[in-house]
Formats: sequence, structure tokens, C-alpha cells
Amino acid sequence: MARRIAIINQKGGCGKTTTTVNLGAHLTGLGKRVLLIDLDPQANLSMHVNIGVAGLNASVYNLLTGTEAVEEVVVRGLSCGMDVVPSHIDLAGAELELAGTVGRETILKERLDQFLAARPEAGPDPAYDFVLLDCPPSLGLLSINALTAAHEVFIPLQTEFFALQGMTKLLDVVQLVRLRLNRSLQIGGIIPCLFDPRTLLSREVLSEIQRHYGRQVFRSVIRKNVKLAEAPSHGRTILEYAPESHGAADYRALAREVLGLPPEEAAPETATPEPAEAVAAPRPAFADPAGDAPLPLGGETAARAEPAPAPGTPDQARV
Repeated sequence: MARRIAIINQKGGCGKTTTTVNLGAHLTGLGKRVLLIDLDPQANLSMHVNIGVAGLNASVYNLLTGTEAVEEVVVRGLSCGMDVVPSHIDLAGAELELAGTVGRETILKERLDQFLAARPEAGPDPAYDFVLLDCPPSLGLLSINALTAAHEVFIPLQTEFFALQGMTKLLDVVQLVRLRLNRSLQIGGIIPCLFDPRTLLSREVLSEIQRHYGRQVFRSVIRKNVKLAEAPSHGRTILEYAPESHGAADYRALAREVLGLPPEEAAPETATPEPAEAVAAPRPAFADPAGDAPLPLGGETAARAEPAPAPGTPDQARV
């Protein structure tokens, strides 16, 4: 069965789309079959993988409004090797259009269930190993649909002060969806993004995130890298655009961690250093800092080591 992962944070600019595209690209590079679903009306993910959204005949908007099935919407044959359900600006009006629809919170789940179950040509193997859902920067109906359709939640978190402020509300929403709409929803982990090891603020915020959430924080830290910012303008993933960059190395490490694979041989520019004695350990409940209800964690994601110390200043970032 495909692992369905919603990549969500109501804060904009924290790396959701970049993480969805480049994590998917590296999972594909490791032999996995990946489907991306763009649920942001800005359609940044779709443009990132070089889909011309202006000329689309159908998008996720048509999927949610019931005029098309997933099979008619999905785009295949992209250079990145992934299949994509693209977005469109029309999606911005979907919440109002669906306001009176009964069961509007589960539309995406129902469509996705039908699509994945109706592929007998896949044989005993699933059509996809991973379905990654890129959520908009809000906690409205589109994000609720993603959380209802997903099995796991990954939270990209920028290593800056304000990024921590919305975590309580986000965890409250995830808990509410789990209780009322999707009992199988679990927190997969927090992905520190846009980390700048040259600044004291980034190092302090990363240390605080690791101290508070412990093993729920991925060991792999995504550093700021100009190549990650440039890749979307070329319609390519970081694996296609700059496979030797720091950004590619960080997302490669994250993909291996998601799959439960051992880290690659340590190199100065690869992911965050990890303790040599790190071993697999039971993953504790994900504690809501503002509440008393723990959230269960995904059992499929590999257990993480104790929080690693913030990495030191690396060599000059590649340009």
C-alpha cells in the first residue's frame, strides 16, 4: 500500500513545496514510484516540475468538484520521473463552491482510494509507493482534505523564531482531524528547513526544536542553498538541476531517512552530523506543547537518534 504523506504548515515560505518536489525526486531516484498532488492554488509545485498550468484541461480543481477522475487529471511522462496531479488558480474558489457539499472534507480521500484501487495492471505491487500531498499555506478545506486522505504528516519548519508560533494550532488541527475524520493519521516528523549554520539564531532555533520534540525531528536538516531557489525557475528538481549541491545532498539524506536506510558515508557537505552510537529506539508520542493529548507517530518512519548538535559552519555554499 502506498504511503500517503501530507506535507503541511500553515506558514508560507517554510519549504513545503520544495520539500514535496525534492523529497519525491530522491525517493524516485532510490527506485520508488511517486505521485505528487498539488493542493495549493498558486500551483508552485506544478510549475516546479515544468507543467504549463495555463494550458491545462483539467487539474485537482476538477477532481474536487467531481467533473474529472484522478486518471484524467494526472500528468505522466515528466522528466523528473514522478506523476503529478497539478493545480490551477481555479482551486482558490473551490472552498466556496464546496461549502454546501455533504462530506466535502473527504472528497480527495474518496477519489484517491478509487484511483489506487482500480489499477489491476499493477499486479500485487501498488501503483505507487508514495503519494505526497503539497498543502496550501492555510488550515482550510484544502488542507483538511489532504489530512483526511493522508496516513502521515510531515511538517517543514523554518529555523526562525516566528516559525515556532503556529505549531500549537497546527497540531490541534491534526489532532482534531485524527479524532473526527481519519483515525489512521499520524505525525511522521518535523523537517528543519532553511537552516543557516552561519547564524546564531538558526542554530539556537534548531537546538530548541530538537530539545522540545526530540526524536520527532528528522536528523536530516535542509540547509539554505541557492541552487534550491534556482531550480524551480528552470522547471527542474534539485536532482536534475544541481545533483552535487548541498540542497541535493540534504534531500538525499532525508529520503534515505524516510525509507529507513542507513545514512551515506559521512562527508563534510552532506546532512546534519549524527552520533555514531545512534540506534533504533521506540518512538514516543508526539507531545503537543500546548495541550495534554499526545499524538501517535508513524510506525513506518525509521526511529530517529537523539537530537544532533547544530552543525558547524560548512564550507562556502555553492552558487
